[in-house]
Amino acid sequence: MTDFGTSRRTVLKSLGAAGAAGITGLAGCAGLGGSSSPDNMKIGVMQPLSTSIAYYGQQALWGFLSGLAYKGDTDPIADPGTGTHEVEIEGTTYELVVRDTQFDADEAQSIASNLVTDEEVDMLFGCASSSAAQRVVDNVLSATDIPYMAGPAASASLTSGGESCSNQLFRASENTAMDARSGGKYVAEESDVNSVYLFGADYSFGKAVVNNYERVLSDAGVEIVGKRFVESGHSEWEGLLQQAEEAGAEGVVGGFTVSTLPAMFSQFLQGDYSYRLFGGFATRVATNVLGQTLKGQLGEPLTEEKLDGVKAGPFTTRYHWNQYDNDINSTFVDQYSSAYGTVPDLFSSGTFTAASAIVQAINESGSTDAADIQDALTGMTVTDTPKGEGGYTFQEYNNQARSEMTVANVAPTSDEWSETWQAPIMPSEPLSRVSAEETTIPKDSDQMNCSL
Repeated sequence: MTDFGTSRRTVLKSLGAAGAAGITGLAGCAGLGGSSSPDNMKIGVMQPLSTSIAYYGQQALWGFLSGLAYKGDTDPIADPGTGTHEVEIEGTTYELVVRDTQFDADEAQSIASNLVTDEEVDMLFGCASSSAAQRVVDNVLSATDIPYMAGPAASASLTSGGESCSNQLFRASENTAMDARSGGKYVAEESDVNSVYLFGADYSFGKAVVNNYERVLSDAGVEIVGKRFVESGHSEWEGLLQQAEEAGAEGVVGGFTVSTLPAMFSQFLQGDYSYRLFGGFATRVATNVLGQTLKGQLGEPLTEEKLDGVKAGPFTTRYHWNQYDNDINSTFVDQYSSAYGTVPDLFSSGTFTAASAIVQAINESGSTDAADIQDALTGMTVTDTPKGEGGYTFQEYNNQARSEMTVANVAPTSDEWSETWQAPIMPSEPLSRVSAEETTIPKDSDQMNCSL
């Protein structure tokens, strides 16, 4: 047992990240970290801001900065990067120490340890990679007292697997279970598809997509006629797509990011398959590639009539700028577009809400003490969100925020959005909405292994 006057940050600093996992017994024994006054709030921000996946980190950071700007009635920081940035909100200075994880779990763990021990941040935010977020939880969070707002890392297990659940871990960003429960509900209830083949990337994100779709569709009576995991970046799809055809699939779901999805989609369009392709709308980078592929196959200009003939969709979306009509979202879209030259994207609402929730927690508690922030976030309904007032609520049994999801068709990008979306296709107006209560894993589900 350590002295009560020694913070767990000091303990972590002395032992290093390698020893972090071995000192989880210090929880509740050491003095709590965090500022003693609400004058300053220091947040360690971890996102991939370089490599081919940099846009994931950028949109996550831009959403977070937009959430702070909305709460502070100011403009978002227009050119953020690694380093330190400050935002003033109602007398509190939010000091952001931004670090580039390079979409690498080892780097994320090292950065998180440094932010806690050397920078002495009051809270951690970030990680677009689910494996990176898991590493931070396992090897850093367990050895410190400060809260961690994960996101946009999307693997459902982060807030449903017993080994990662923690009173300190929160996530506003939507996850793969929400994708599956929304998309699966639509396929099962609104389409005539009775059999599905599931594909996913062979790592945490892809496995989470496939496993959650399998559960939701099976429970709804849809037959799973096959599933297959492939390495990220897999490019030879003709044989795999034919396997789905021969298995009798009426629908196919792909759980992939931009590194794999375009190749799958391109070869799907070139083939003559009887099934439809389902899944979730991707970020702008992948959507642009898919749109260019459609233009090559269908010719220009893309029209609704041409797209109606493609056996793709409808798709679910966690968030896109045109799915919600409310004053908060309108302001968000305007400010984000002005600052960053593009409209908010798939991850933007979740990270906006993460920032909004942190400010709300500090305003409600009057403190930046770790325990006070944690208590304020637990069970919170977040007032200001792009999905509307009170659009996200942190579930007390796992600290995952639940929120509404939408289902939309693929539509040609309208003239109104052509400059700020920068992709040939976009989500249509919502075909349906899936309520927040239906999108998340229930407390009594055998998939929910959290017991906070």
